[in-house]
Amino acid sequence: MTIIEEPAVHQHTGAGVTVAVIGTGAIGQDLVSKVHRSPALRCGLVVGRNPDSAGLAHARALGYRTSAAGIDAVLAEPRPFDVLFDATSAAAHREHWRLLAHTPTLLVDLTPAKTGQMVVPTITGTHAPTDRDVSMISCGGQAATPVAHALAGAFTVDYLEVVSTVASTIAGRATRLNLDEYVATTQHALTTFTGVADTKAILNISPAVPPATFRSAVHAVIADADPTRVRAVVDAAAERMRGFAPGYRITACAVTADRVVVSIEVTADSDVLPHYAGNLDIINSAAVLVAEQHAARLAAHRSKP
Repeated sequence: MTIIEEPAVHQHTGAGVTVAVIGTGAIGQDLVSKVHRSPALRCGLVVGRNPDSAGLAHARALGYRTSAAGIDAVLAEPRPFDVLFDATSAAAHREHWRLLAHTPTLLVDLTPAKTGQMVVPTITGTHAPTDRDVSMISCGGQAATPVAHALAGAFTVDYLEVVSTVASTIAGRATRLNLDEYVATTQHALTTFTGVADTKAILNISPAVPPATFRSAVHAVIADADPTRVRAVVDAAAERMRGFAPGYRITACAVTADRVVVSIEVTADSDVLPHYAGNLDIINSAAVLVAEQHAARLAAHRSKP
């Protein structure tokens, strides 16, 4: 039997695209907060496995229905959700997609499962995905791919490498279990969105105290790179990113012979995350933007006579 916890005070249940969040760690909590702030999205359910988790308590405090029954709670709903944010693990997401593939629900995958269509908002734009399983790649993918894509669009790039660093205090169990998938999926995104065959992705989990702010470094081999032009291309890519991730900034851009190194730092714009958790903020911000774009398309379709 699936048990749904009803909050003491319900959120508005009127118009809006209905979403559910599965996963109640730090990334799930921030997703719920971002959905809470979105005028286009209406949270219908937050799902986890541990009834005593901080994530479920956070959702109830905001007035949302919760369940500790996992994906079974989503499947038990009388109507499918318009969007399901999956903040669990790569292995769990593959099973969730299998169970929901026959429904009209758009699955927004925040794990590095690499099963769905990869989306990077500033690259893929507002076009509707052709797949209802949408991959947000990884935090490093969301931070670094826009810069890599911009460089590849302006220059002939022979090699790309992305090194991302996250604080150990914000790297949860799923992140640590999914390290191999993280690297493979990020590398796949780099090649897919740049056309550069020779790519590499690395993730560092830093134990530094105080915790290290999330950062990514893009290393590129570009023959005869002009430093002024490189900087202009990189700054333009960063400005597009700040349209939905205001904590995104370029901290360094160096050109030495054919070596280009671009350093990116992201601070969190969040009600629940510490400032250094830009890795979670950027992937969640991108995911919510994708859901809001889907909401706009659904609203336009539903308004047609």
